[in-house]
Amino acid sequence: MTTPVQQMIKKYACKNALEYKNALKEVIQEVALCGLSRGGFFKKAAFYGGTALRIFYGLDRFSEDMDFSLTQKDAGFLIDRYFSYLSDELLSNGFELSVEKKEKSAISDVQSAFIKGGTLVHLLKIMPTDEKILGVSEKELIKIKFEIDTNPPDGASFETKYGLLPVPYAVQLYDEESLFAGKIHAVLCRSWKNRVKGRDFYDYLWYLSRGTKVNLNHLQKRLEQSGKWQPYEELTQPKLTDLLCGRFESIDFEKAKNDVIPFVKDTRKLDLWSQDFFCSVTKANLK
Repeated sequence: MTTPVQQMIKKYACKNALEYKNALKEVIQEVALCGLSRGGFFKKAAFYGGTALRIFYGLDRFSEDMDFSLTQKDAGFLIDRYFSYLSDELLSNGFELSVEKKEKSAISDVQSAFIKGGTLVHLLKIMPTDEKILGVSEKELIKIKFEIDTNPPDGASFETKYGLLPVPYAVQLYDEESLFAGKIHAVLCRSWKNRVKGRDFYDYLWYLSRGTKVNLNHLQKRLEQSGKWQPYEELTQPKLTDLLCGRFESIDFEKAKNDVIPFVKDTRKLDLWSQDFFCSVTKANLK
């Protein structure tokens, strides 16, 4: 009998070990969401970021991490209380993985944890037994980071989405306009290990291609929280366009492309990346 996990893996039509590893991580992300849902996590929190886009909106790139935010500020919130639901759901679907909290090295409103375990053993369980796995080290680990912001900025709106596998479950997400606001904030403000995170720019274009509007109120609150905008000044679309075009002037788009290449199959989508391209499509499509 085909298991839910085998059904989930099958839809990827994997052709090599790398595709299996990425598919495996994405399936584990969905199983984790199911466990969090069963534990009541989404009564207090909402899903956002690249993985939320991939699972519920069809974003065509692989996303490594899982990002969540409380819907209301709660300095006393502890993500640890949901680990048992995560572990139980993973184990019931054949994943012998550990869930561990990352200890903070500095004061932060973001709590982080990891789902970890051996890659090879799970690939062996999922792949047909007559196929070989090439290029996978026995010591290679699955590591999926998930984070939750316990001090979320105001102004976001939410919606509920549903998944069917491994069993039907419900997830609270930021709505699309609020998701776009969060992505624009990342484009404007995020530095990633002293280099540009090209995935943010890839997702930004994805939103533009869909004609997604921006939740300007939520974006302003995010920028205020980051110290990038003053509360007494209203953020308007023309001002936002100017901010973005100014940001594009500072980006090394060759480095941005190199960052995103491992996460996309069709790299032709990156051919036109430049300051002029991003500024032009922003002026023409930002709503």
